[in-house]
Amino acid sequence: MDVRNVQLWLASLLLVLSLPVLAQQGTETVEPLTITVGVNHSPPYRILEVGHKGGLYLEIFEEIADRLGWHVQYREAPFRRVLLMLQKGEVDVMLGPLRTDGREDYMTFVAPAFPPERRLFFYLDNQHQISRYSDLYGKTLGVLDGATYFSRFDRDPNLMKESAPHYENLMLMMQKGRVDVVVAPELVGLYTVSILKLPAQVSPFFVPGERSWIAVSNKSPALKYADDIRAALKLIEREGIKENLVLKYLEQPAQ
Repeated sequence: MDVRNVQLWLASLLLVLSLPVLAQQGTETVEPLTITVGVNHSPPYRILEVGHKGGLYLEIFEEIADRLGWHVQYREAPFRRVLLMLQKGEVDVMLGPLRTDGREDYMTFVAPAFPPERRLFFYLDNQHQISRYSDLYGKTLGVLDGATYFSRFDRDPNLMKESAPHYENLMLMMQKGRVDVVVAPELVGLYTVSILKLPAQVSPFFVPGERSWIAVSNKSPALKYADDIRAALKLIEREGIKENLVLKYLEQPAQ
């Protein structure tokens, strides 16, 4: 066999050997890990109830985990507690936090996997409608414990805020007059008032949303597979699976 034929034979052999790698989209070296995901119950994003788990974020992550060959288990806790568990390495993954400098000390923001949503201001009494940022002053604002909304709002020391572990709690606090306005991401806010059958209205003032992330604890063994998580996410995006899941939750009525 002459040199040219040897070169062609080697090139063909390398191509054949590379096909399984290409087919796996970069996930062929991923260990079959058991991943613990910290979840705060927040329909329709994250639903973790007795006998049922679901929600947009969980379904997207389950699709990613399937392609990595990972088994997923969940631990439910309030939002602030999930942050603490991630910091301690008690859970591997958190679904949906916004990226902030302080959080980067203990978690790695691997992929902006979830769509941005507007921050809406819900009210019951017309005098509490928010038409501009300055209308927030003098009102008691209901916020999720440990959550971030947008920089000016989060850092403003002159705003009066009351926190609770769940958006359902905040809406009921508004019904009882304990807060005047509830600040919530669009989908979860609309879902919650529908479930509770509250005659809440949405203020004309709103704030554009930011993309939320799949975050991995810096103490988790899953962190070394950050590139594989991103590769699996790109795969389900190319297959149209992610888009279909987003549309499913945007279009379905609250039950």
